[in-house]
Amino acid sequence: MATAAETAKATAERFAETGNQVFKENVEKSMAAFTDINTQAKRNLEAVVASVTAATKGAETLGAQAMAFSKKSVEDQVAAAKTLSSAKSLQEAVELQTTFAKTSLDAYLAELNKWSDIVSGSVRESLRPINERVSAAVEQFQSAR
Repeated sequence: MATAAETAKATAERFAETGNQVFKENVEKSMAAFTDINTQAKRNLEAVVASVTAATKGAETLGAQAMAFSKKSVEDQVAAAKTLSSAKSLQEAVELQTTFAKTSLDAYLAELNKWSDIVSGSVRESLRPINERVSAAVEQFQSAR
């Protein structure tokens, strides 16, 4: 028959062993959670970098398009001025100016449509990586419930 001291010692050892096991399991769970948090933070940072890269590319494309349009517009204005200066009558000058104004307005509206497409595409591409990360986070939260 075990003495009270032996029973107390065995109980204390079981209690310590169980406590150690629970502590070890909790530390392992915490480390896994920290690893997951670090992985998520890394992916989030990569998404932000991809988003900024896409926005920068869109801005560069828009800037290049604007410069090309400005250059062509100046060339067209010089050509129109030359043509206008060779007009033989006031009527011909008015007709040339009207044609130039209509052509310029049509070119400007077409250019605005191009710019709009560039901006919307850039915004869409810039937000894609962020949206993917938000979707991944929502899926992760839903799976954890």
